[in-house]
Amino acid sequence: MNNIENKTGAQYLSFMLDGKIFAFDVLKTREVLSYTRITEIPCTPDYVAGVLNLRGSVVTVMDFRRKFNMGETLITPDSAIIIVEANYEDEMVVVGALVDAVKGVLRFDSSGIEPPPKVGMKLSAELINGIGRMDDEFVVILNVDRVFSEDDINLARENVEVPDYTAGESMGDDPAGQAVAAV
Repeated sequence: MNNIENKTGAQYLSFMLDGKIFAFDVLKTREVLSYTRITEIPCTPDYVAGVLNLRGSVVTVMDFRRKFNMGETLITPDSAIIIVEANYEDEMVVVGALVDAVKGVLRFDSSGIEPPPKVGMKLSAELINGIGRMDDEFVVILNVDRVFSEDDINLARENVEVPDYTAGESMGDDPAGQAVAAV
């Protein structure tokens, strides 16, 4: 990407939740995985799907439909886990977001992104970087550093240190857990 492109626009990884389009800044996105088996962690909020083994690292996965009160998650062949890097107190924490489907990478000029509306939003305005327009649809651009609460980040940091307690098998060995795309 050249300097002119850097000044005129940014890229966002778009994904679907409950029929609506959302996006993360592509620079905060590590990779996209097909849905894989997730090990549940007891005594966590209901939107914490659990943890998965990502090349030897334990990654906490949040179910975004549940986190945003969008109903029950139905796992389909399109279901995906987006691995993102969230900054919290000058520390980078790797977290997974379970979504209905990944759409692809979009580019918006800075003039093509509006600030979030002050009223009428289900999500807190501080979780949203802006609203992009794609043809006749709107794309809600989420702020990766704020969409995960302090409790979410602390849980993710704690789970990184959890030993592999499964007997004789590693979490996420399911062949469906192969990487779909590195972003």
